[in-house]
Amino acid sequence: MNDRSIIDPSEPDGRGTWLETYLPEHQMVPAEPRQQLISLATVRGILFRQRWLLAGVILTALTVGLIMTLLSTPMYQATAKVSVEPYGAFILEGQDVEQGIASNQVGEFLATQVELIKSRSIAEVVVQERNLGERYDLLGQDIDQRRSPDMTDEQWLEAKEAMATSILVRGVTSEIPATSWVIPIGFRSDNPALAAEMANAYADAFISSETRETIEGNEYAIEYLRDQIEIVRGRLEEAERNANTYARNTGIVVQPVTSADGLTQSNSTLTNANLASINQRFADARAARIAAEQKWRSMENLPAAQLPEVQNNPVLQGLITNRTGKLAELAELRQRYSDEFPQIQNLIAQIEILDAQIERSSADIKSTVRNAYIVARNQEQALQAELGSLSSNSMAEQDEMVQLGALEREANALREQLQSLLARFNQISSAATVNSGTMTKIESALVPGRPYAPSLIQNLGLSLVLGIGLAAGLAVLREMFDDRVRSLDEVEQKIDLPLIGHTPHVDERDIDSESSNNFTSLMEAYASIKAAIEFSLPRSRNVLQLTSTHESEGKSTTAVVLAELFARSGRRTLLIDADLRRPSVATLLELERPKVGLVEVLMGHATLEETVVKGVHDNLEVLPIGAIPPNPAEILSSDEMIKFIEKVRHEYSLVLFDSCPVLGLADAPTLSRNVDGTIFVLEANKVPFAQARNAVKRLRSAGANVLGLILTKYRALEAGQGYGYQYNYYEYGSDK
Repeated sequence: MNDRSIIDPSEPDGRGTWLETYLPEHQMVPAEPRQQLISLATVRGILFRQRWLLAGVILTALTVGLIMTLLSTPMYQATAKVSVEPYGAFILEGQDVEQGIASNQVGEFLATQVELIKSRSIAEVVVQERNLGERYDLLGQDIDQRRSPDMTDEQWLEAKEAMATSILVRGVTSEIPATSWVIPIGFRSDNPALAAEMANAYADAFISSETRETIEGNEYAIEYLRDQIEIVRGRLEEAERNANTYARNTGIVVQPVTSADGLTQSNSTLTNANLASINQRFADARAARIAAEQKWRSMENLPAAQLPEVQNNPVLQGLITNRTGKLAELAELRQRYSDEFPQIQNLIAQIEILDAQIERSSADIKSTVRNAYIVARNQEQALQAELGSLSSNSMAEQDEMVQLGALEREANALREQLQSLLARFNQISSAATVNSGTMTKIESALVPGRPYAPSLIQNLGLSLVLGIGLAAGLAVLREMFDDRVRSLDEVEQKIDLPLIGHTPHVDERDIDSESSNNFTSLMEAYASIKAAIEFSLPRSRNVLQLTSTHESEGKSTTAVVLAELFARSGRRTLLIDADLRRPSVATLLELERPKVGLVEVLMGHATLEETVVKGVHDNLEVLPIGAIPPNPAEILSSDEMIKFIEKVRHEYSLVLFDSCPVLGLADAPTLSRNVDGTIFVLEANKVPFAQARNAVKRLRSAGANVLGLILTKYRALEAGQGYGYQYNYYEYGSDK
């Protein structure tokens, strides 16, 4: 394999290397700011940076909790249990005076009972029943010392009872049962016997209050119903009287009417009954008139002899038959005699009489049909007139019935209301003194054998939680006012510079050992930085400046290490100590500080060949500082510096200027406008972002080409990352 480096030193004529020829020029572009919520790495970093504050505050909180626990008075709690039946145990109908509880309201019912137990009214009942105003074990042996001289015995007793009530309200406990209807009633006190006594007294008072409320509720319901019954009875009498008076004044007579099937019965007025009867008779009369009229019209213009009634009349048929016989006899006699014959004359007279009778009878029959028609018509007209009169009366009566119906409905409603009130009154009267049994004491409180408080575990747990909260708040507060650079992402987001690379934090005493081994994390980091710089810049731009915000950020160390790495790669490198105020390159390279250096070269007192230090490493030459001038900024901005840079640009493959910090000095910005690029060195966990941004802004204002940023002394743990996250790949080289 050819030992020649891929990156050969460029020739003085400025020709590029193999890498520069075949790879395009790459520029470091600042990453776009990423807006995101707080990350896990940020939290880890905060915890690591504030670890001593967190530990101190939490330890202090635990200590305070322990001391308070040891100094606290032991408290005892006794608990009695009461079973609650929301629906009651009703023996008689009428015990359920109150509205029933729906299944979805049982929780609210139990919550109400718990609040009732904690109420001051139950506490006052316990105080009265147990005469707690005279109990010194509850009030304290020195209670009488609080008595005001102007208080009477009655006033002092009332005051002590009020104090006892307040003590009970503070000491009683109860909670809503989650899976049952059993309510626990507890009492807390520093006296275990008193705690058990008060818990049982509370349970008894709670049950007795429920019984008392039930009986009082029934008595109130009875009195209320009695008053309502009297009121409704009076209103019913008045309503019935109003209905009868109105019916009498309007002449409305109501009579029961049974349906045709005999199953239903309704009320109807006399006018409506007459109207129905007349209407039926009118319909019948009209039908009869129509039939009589049709019969008369059919025979009005016919001869009487052709009428069916005439032809079917037996009397007329007898007369006709007699006449026919007379005519036959007359015809026979005329054959023998003349008309003057007495017998013929007699027959003619008889026939004439028969004809007159037949004519008169036929006319009577026809007249009878006509008279029947006239009678039917007259009857129809009379019924129609009567029907019209009754219809008018019925319409008027209907209007009056509306008012009468309203009066009767009011009376019926009051009648039903009175019946309901009487029935309910009888039910509640029967069950007024019967207990529904919704509350039952199922377990009495026993004297507790050990205190429930203070609990060392609970207090320490609470102290731990409070300590963590306080410590977290203080840590966040400190972080809010701490604007130092810590993580890699923050560099690109807040300083708006591309990150060339970063170096891990190494103790001062370990720098020599770290830099002597090429496979340490420090040297691997610098090798990565060197590769990034070399890849991003063409050979024609080979004059670089390293600067920082403040001193002691690792700028000079970075310049020395990078110069050595570039020299090892085969590039002829010149490292120039341009920090004319506090030079340190010679010290870092363990060189004796010469009497002549960069300043003398610029002033023309010495040549570059005379002042440059050779033999430090292969391909590496160093131009240190000799005497420190009184006017560094003027020297760096002089024309001699520009000519000097042009000279070394063509003689060396790479020129590195280690300049002084930016803030407070004009040296670095002055030099930055004459070099090809400026690399900004920033120490992690030291420089605030605001100062770093101001330093970069000064460089750019001076016309500097700021290539990027190197983050030195990076602490992965303080940034929220482990060392393995950034440098796991170094292990491969170290194992070989």
